[in-house]
Amino acid sequence: MNAMKDALSDRTLQWVVNSVHKQADVVSIERLQGGISSLVHAITLSVGGKLRRVVLRQFDDREWVRREPDLAHREAESLRRASAMAGVRAPAIVAFDGDGAGCGMPAVLMTRLEGRVVLEPKDVSCWLDGMALSLSRIHAEAAGDFPWSFAPYCDASTLDTSSWSSVPDKWRAAADIVTGHRPSFAKRFIHRDYHPANVLWNEGEVSGIVDWVNGCVGPAGIDVGHCRVNLAQLHGVGTADEFLDRYRRHAGDSFHYDPYWDLVTLIDFAYWPPEVYGGWTALGVAGLTAKMMGERLDAYLCSLLNRLA
Repeated sequence: MNAMKDALSDRTLQWVVNSVHKQADVVSIERLQGGISSLVHAITLSVGGKLRRVVLRQFDDREWVRREPDLAHREAESLRRASAMAGVRAPAIVAFDGDGAGCGMPAVLMTRLEGRVVLEPKDVSCWLDGMALSLSRIHAEAAGDFPWSFAPYCDASTLDTSSWSSVPDKWRAAADIVTGHRPSFAKRFIHRDYHPANVLWNEGEVSGIVDWVNGCVGPAGIDVGHCRVNLAQLHGVGTADEFLDRYRRHAGDSFHYDPYWDLVTLIDFAYWPPEVYGGWTALGVAGLTAKMMGERLDAYLCSLLNRLA
């Protein structure tokens, strides 16, 4: 128990216990790897002899909380929305501490899903198909009433890739496209951070989608594009393209593909010199380098400009 207390404060554990059941006993605590923007712990409790497994997410990045003080509330509402969707496997919200008054910092407590993250699958096609099908189910319903809306993370008009890219002129062309006319789109509830490290697998099937703090109303193409740029960096442009093909097959006529949204998400990644995502290395991926990330972003950009041409 001493090791568990070192991991989480007594105040935080008491908030967790009170949120689950006041007579609950903490059995175990495990720090979960993969995320880099917050503290995430899996907690097992015993309630009347039955085990309850939950996940506690604490927003310890003060700058992020300063910019977005409603983070915990937003994720709680995203989880409520997602867990009610047909065919979508998302954690259920247990409780949230919006301002940190209960456990010292803003936090979200949710149920724990079975499964693990897979980043280097044996069967890439099945892996891509499972992620594409799961994403199409998120987008199957109209947006409805949800108070948060999509916005790009970066200002494309100030993009400068000259310090790392071999094709900075092409990035300038991409930025001009993004800052030009924005195409119309069907409003959907989107995950906003959909990528392989936020998808859980169990026995060869998707068992859950996690990390819903960025949920909002926006174009489905943003989720597709965000996953594609992650795949392009992890495995190359061909893998990103296969994911798009599979998503379009599952989404059918409800989805109109426009490379514009791919460019929007790509520029969010290219705005600063590329690095290997720490969540991948924490989950065991090896062999990637910052130089490789830059080369793969350049290659992906060229593929998108070719589509537009």
